Amino acid sequence: MANNQASKSVVIDYDAIANQESFRALVRKKNAFLWSMTVFFLAAYMLLPILTSYTTILHQKAFGEITWVWVYAAGLFIMTWSLCHLYVAKANSYDREAKAIIAEYENGGGRL
Repeated sequence: MANNQASKSVVIDYDAIANQESFRALVRKKNAFLWSMTVFFLAAYMLLPILTSYTTILHQKAFGEITWVWVYAAGLFIMTWSLCHLYVAKANSYDREAKAIIAEYENGGGRL
C-alpha cells in the first residue's frame, strides 16, 4: 500500500516524454515494424484467394493427391504463429526501450 501511495505522488509530464527525441525514434521504429508486418501478413493472406480464384498455380499436385493450395494454407498457419512470436519478441524489446526512456526522463534528460 505504501508503494501505491508513493507512486501516486510522482508527477510524470507525458508531454515532455513525448517530445524527447528518443521517444519519437522509438515510435517511428515501432510504427515501421508494425506497418511492414501488417502489409506482409495481409498480402500473404489475400494472395491465397487471388491465386486460387484467378490462376491454376496452386491447383497442381504437390505430394500425392495434396495440391499446393493445402501447402500454402498450412504455411499461412505457420506464418501466423511465427509472426506472433516475432511480435512478442519485438514488443519486449520496445518495452525495454520505453523503460529506458522513462528512466532518462526521471534522470532529467527529458525536462525542458
